[in-house]
Amino acid sequence: MHTIKPLDEEAVIKAAKETKSIITAEEHSVIGGLGSMVASVTAAHCPVKVTMVGVQDRFGQSGKPAELMKEYGITAADIVKAVKAADQASK
Repeated sequence: MHTIKPLDEEAVIKAAKETKSIITAEEHSVIGGLGSMVASVTAAHCPVKVTMVGVQDRFGQSGKPAELMKEYGITAADIVKAVKAADQASK
């Protein structure tokens, strides 16, 4: 998704129907972000599990980007871990 507003609801609903779960990844708070918007759309049109990889209701810090990504659990490895967990849960 390149924008949250407007959100491509058709793409979200299509992905939800095809995959039976959605993983969002964002470099900021999940509160009020992409994950929240996707969860809202799926709840209304195609309820599926939505996992939000992003800053989980924590205050921000300063630092080098790679260190912050690790601190907040939003590295590529964290995204892969979320995808694998969703895959296991769907079996």
